[in-house]
Amino acid sequence: MSPRAPALIIFDSDGVLVDSEPIANRILAAHLDAAGYPCTFAQSVERFVGRALSSIIAMVEEDRGRPLPDGFYDAVQDATFAALRDELKPVPGVADALDRIAAPKCVASSGRIEKLDLTLGVTGLRGHFGDRLFSATMVRRGKPRPDLFLLAAARMGAAPADCVVVEDSVPGVAAHKALPRAYHGHDRAGKGVAGSAAPVGFRCQADHASAAEFTVGCKL
Repeated sequence: MSPRAPALIIFDSDGVLVDSEPIANRILAAHLDAAGYPCTFAQSVERFVGRALSSIIAMVEEDRGRPLPDGFYDAVQDATFAALRDELKPVPGVADALDRIAAPKCVASSGRIEKLDLTLGVTGLRGHFGDRLFSATMVRRGKPRPDLFLLAAARMGAAPADCVVVEDSVPGVAAHKALPRAYHGHDRAGKGVAGSAAPVGFRCQADHASAAEFTVGCKL
């Protein structure tokens, strides 16, 4: 028996739709290091992928026991946005995959809406989603909590149990594992795992593949 088509597919953005993680983590690591908090690119990927910048700053400040310099948030965001405008590309093959998906779809990201506007705009993917964009700034608790996915489902008029989430980060995976539903997914080769309902598979970032064994299409 064929699996029932999902009522809604919720996509993460960074690392799933757009290849922004190498750019963002390069810049974040450089700014943290310059602020007196030693951080390599690999360490940034391992600790911070999938988290909002405000959450990252809170983690670092708690770890170091004092605030980061004034203006740190704006400096990182400005440098990141400038690099994204110049360098960002879509994840290979994602545009064709989106063309093949007939189910309703939206984006739910830890990034701010202005970042989604930028990244989906410069990569030519915005037309696949229109205004169906949801940010962690719209909820009290971002990833790894499930609040953002639940908001997206509610705004799109879909029952959570009828949705699929496509994620590539540890916080994103944790967000829907926090819900009382089993998840299904695709491994990095695109092979179905545990009878996935997800229509497409995406590769996990190589730098955090050990932490997130596969990119998931998760039944909420």
